[in-house]
Amino acid sequence: NAIDEQILTGTRDIQIFKDDKGRWHIRDYGRGLRYEHLTQKEDEEKLRNPHVIGKFGIGLKDALATFYRKGVRVYIKSRHGDITLGMSQKHEFEDVVTLHAYIHPPSDPDFVGTEFILEGVSDEDMARAKDLFLRFSGERVIERTRYGEVLEKKRDVARIYVNGVKVAEEPNFLFSYNITSLTKKIRQALNRERKNVGRSAYSDRVKSILLSCKSKEVAERLINDLKSYATGGMHDELKWIDVQEHAVRILNATERVVFLTPGELATSAKMVDEARTMGYKIITIPENLRDRISGQKDVSGNVIRDLKQFYVEYKKSFEFKFVELSQLSPVERDVFSKTDEIFALIGGRPRRIKQIKISETMRKDFETFTETTGIWDGKTGTIIVRRDQLRSLETYAATLLHETAHAISEAEDVSREFENELTRLLGIIASKAIRERKGRKLLPL
Repeated sequence: NAIDEQILTGTRDIQIFKDDKGRWHIRDYGRGLRYEHLTQKEDEEKLRNPHVIGKFGIGLKDALATFYRKGVRVYIKSRHGDITLGMSQKHEFEDVVTLHAYIHPPSDPDFVGTEFILEGVSDEDMARAKDLFLRFSGERVIERTRYGEVLEKKRDVARIYVNGVKVAEEPNFLFSYNITSLTKKIRQALNRERKNVGRSAYSDRVKSILLSCKSKEVAERLINDLKSYATGGMHDELKWIDVQEHAVRILNATERVVFLTPGELATSAKMVDEARTMGYKIITIPENLRDRISGQKDVSGNVIRDLKQFYVEYKKSFEFKFVELSQLSPVERDVFSKTDEIFALIGGRPRRIKQIKISETMRKDFETFTETTGIWDGKTGTIIVRRDQLRSLETYAATLLHETAHAISEAEDVSREFENELTRLLGIIASKAIRERKGRKLLPL
């Protein structure tokens, strides 16, 4: 009630302290308790406010009755009057003795707020009572969402709070949670003591909280925990695939990361080394998550960077260092001058090949992530050949014809279409060479 009054009135923090007589005091600085509050069943003001604790269940009259039954003396003080407890005959039922509140004139008409003074409560009792409330738990709020809060777990066991009151414990949760937007299932599951609420009542809301998070801290903790998936040591939140995906979407938007499966980490070692050299952090994820995020966008609208997307971005950022004909050595110029003769071997230069360029630098291919000797750029109709291929006519002709097969087939390496085209070109060249050889044998001496 003290916490709720502070929330409703925006007044200063409540105080809990022990006086020199061993009595515990709980005080708020709100409007002051009236004896009418002990007669109402529901408080409409609290029912309308989504953030207060005492909408239902935790009743002031229940608390006073419990105190009396346990031998705790209660004294209530406000500017509207002082209240004590005692047993009296019930009106019109003289043989029935019940607990009554005795209303006295205010001892301090100018008193601000309400103060409960409890005599007979031990330090352990008070510590256990305070421990039921998030306000006194010491658990830091990592992120707030419209469904509730993600809390830094301070103990081995995570806690589930509803509007700041503990309702359950979770031994294998990564975070604690404070649910502030209640579902019908949660309302039905809450009992008067707010104890032993089952996971089925609040799991959907916990998931909603996580899927609404946008902070880098939450995402990093989820992703780091995901590393234990292979050993089965990850926390229960990470068993939800959509939570895994959401963590990836946040982290991709906030850090330079590349998401790889363990298999990709082993088979694409050179690309991984390149990514690390470029300042990317490598994040290992399971294959089913990789399949789920492939081609998807992060929370900022960028494509999530898996291995394929990293290569796409690498290709876009790569810059060729082209070499003009005048910069070639005499030997290189002589080899390059044979370009048309090489095309003549296959019936002439194909129409879609507009130009041949020489570059000092060359992009690395996807499979081995080593520099290729040549590239076909279909957008510009250009074959780009690495400069060192001009060291001999044989290496230049091989690279030029290889990229020509790509240009004609419009297919990638290790594809049937490309292999068929390369085979066809080899057949043309071989048959022409054989015919020319036969023709030379028939020449008269």
